[in-house]
Parts: sequence; structure tokens; C-alpha cells
Amino acid sequence: MLSPGTFALTALLALLTALGPLAMDLYLPSLPAIEAALAASAAQVQLTISVYLIGFAIGQLIYGPISDRFGRKPVLGAALGIFCVGTLVCSTAPTIGALIAARAVQGAGAAGVIVLTRAIVRDLYEGARAGRELSLMGAIMGVAPIVAPMIGGFTQTQFGWRFGFIVILVAGIAAIAVVARLLPETSRSSKPAGHPVVALVRSFAIVGRNAGFLAHLGIATASYAGLFAYISGSSFVLQGVYGLSPLEFGLFYGMISLGFIAGTLTGAKIVTRHGFNRSLGVGAAALAGGGLLLIAAVGFAPSRIAVLALPMMIFLAGVGLVLPLSMAAALHPFPERAGAASSFMGSVQQVVGAAVGVIIGHALGASAWPMVIGIAVSGCTTLLLWLATRDVRTRPLKPHT
Repeated sequence: MLSPGTFALTALLALLTALGPLAMDLYLPSLPAIEAALAASAAQVQLTISVYLIGFAIGQLIYGPISDRFGRKPVLGAALGIFCVGTLVCSTAPTIGALIAARAVQGAGAAGVIVLTRAIVRDLYEGARAGRELSLMGAIMGVAPIVAPMIGGFTQTQFGWRFGFIVILVAGIAAIAVVARLLPETSRSSKPAGHPVVALVRSFAIVGRNAGFLAHLGIATASYAGLFAYISGSSFVLQGVYGLSPLEFGLFYGMISLGFIAGTLTGAKIVTRHGFNRSLGVGAAALAGGGLLLIAAVGFAPSRIAVLALPMMIFLAGVGLVLPLSMAAALHPFPERAGAASSFMGSVQQVVGAAVGVIIGHALGASAWPMVIGIAVSGCTTLLLWLATRDVRTRPLKPHT
């Protein structure tokens, strides 16, 4: 077992967290091919992203409170098993309907990984240190959006879209083995008395009444919506509008993702020096600035894909800064309910992300505007929420048990 508080455990948690982005990003280059192979519409294929997020949202409501009661490790193992079953069905799906259903199961399994890794960090660390750890995890996890589309573009070109899900399945099986062998139990919670459903509802009620939690939840959710506007629209826009091949799309997507890693590393460096509020302000400014620059890029040079690169990297740097730090700040008041707080936060994010994905999917056509407008609106909303909630968020962080 790895010792709590070591970088080795941080790296392990980051690699586990990367499983979700792998399941999302590796198959993105294959979306147009899936559309053709399964005789589906673009909106139906995009629905495979949205139902993944819905499964992710529903799963997150369950795993955190259960892990507060029974421990992080056994619940994480069960979640990974569900993820692998869903992935296996994805790889063999004969119709678009079957693929959509399997993606929901896959998302429900992946939900446990992200919820429980965040809860484990809260079990081990306090305050800005937790923000630093989540940022470092984000930097390691950020390799997945770089590597996954490249792998997906290659596998799509060489073997077809089903092989990508086989790669994801192998990663899921490996994760089960790693968790069983190396992950320690970190939960501080004792089993609460009373009926588990009553305890779950009580935990969510306590979390949902905390104004600081809600303020950080709003900031995290707004930035997450922009990220999924990009994820939902990028494959169709970059391949359909700008004419990239699956492999070229993977390379471009991976290059842009360097912005996310830069943001997470910046967050890890500045949060212990400047605190949550100022660090989040830097990220919110990058989100709004990147989104507005993206509108300008598409407006003034609609056919030049190169002009999208810098604005998107700035936007993703903002996401990399804001998401880990807002999550750490939101979870801080709940050392005994870290699982429930993580579930609450993740579920809201996924529901909003799924809704944005559906809207983008139905609005997609012969231009990049639906995706770009969604990104810009989310960036500006994040900045406005940061400004509007300053008084609530800068109150002293006090643990609530």
C-alpha cells in the first residue's frame, strides 16, 4: 500500500482520475465515423456524450455518501467494475441506441472514480494544501486529454471506432488491479447511525445550506459548462467545419490541452501564496478573456483554424486553474462529509454539462458559432460569479461536521 500524504499516492489518484477523461476524449475523433457506421444523426451521436454525463451525474449522487459510510476503497472498486461492464458493451454495440445506453452505464461507473479521489484528497489535506494537491493531480490527469485523442485518432484510422473502447476497457481493468493492490483506506468517517437514506439526505441538506460551498459550486459549474461546450462541439467543428482528419484532430486537441496543464500547475504554485480568492480570480479572468478572444477569432478569421489555438489554450488554462481550486475550497468545510460534498458538487456539474452538450449538439451546423458562443458565455459567467460572491467566499473557512 502507498503511504498517505506521499507524491506517489497523489500520482496514483491522478492516474485513476484520468480514466474519466480517457473514456470521454479517446473516442472523440471517431464521432463522425460512428455517425456513418451506425446510420445516426450528429445529434444522436452527440447524445453519447450527454448520456455519459447524465450517468456521471446520477452516479456521483450515490458513491460519495456510500463511501462516507462504508469506506472509499470498496466503493471505488465497485464503481470501476461498473465502468468496465459499460465499456465492454460500448465496444460491441450494434446500434446507436445500444451505444447510448452503454455510455450511460460507463458514465455511472466513472463517476465513482472522480468523486472518491476528491474525497480521498479531502481526507488527507486541509485548505490551500488540498487545492495544491488537486491542482497537481489535474496536471498529471491533464496528460489524458493530450494523449487520448491522439490514440483515438490513430486507432480510428487503423482499426475503426470499436477498438478505442477496447483500449479504454484495458485501462479500466488495470485500474481495478492497481486499486486492489496499492490504494489505502483514508476515510475518517465512522458509520453513521440510522437509516442510510436518511443519513444521505441529511448530508446533502447540510452541504446545500452552506453559502461558501454554493458560491464555489457556481464558479466550478460555470467553468465546467464551457469545457463541455468545447468537448461536445470540437470533433464536429474541427473535422466538419475546418476539415481536419481524425488524426489531425487528435493532434490539435492534444496541443490545445497543454493550456489545461499550464493552468493546473499555475494553480498549484500560487494558491499557497495568494489563497483561493485571488487564485480563482486569475483563472476566471483567463476563462472570460479566452472566450471573448475566441469569438473575435471566429468573427474575423472564420476559415483559419490556427487562430483558434491561442484563445482556446487561454480558456483551458483558466479551466485548469479554476476547477481544482474551487473544488478544494468547496469541500473544505466538510471533513466528515467529504464524499457527500464531492457527490453534490460533481452531480450538479455533470447535469449542467450534459444540458450544454445537448444544446450544442442540436445547434451544430456549418459553423463554429454554437461551440464558441457556449465557451464565451461560460467564461464570462465564471468571472461574474467570482466578482458577485467575493464576500461569501472570503469568509474564514470553518469545518462543518
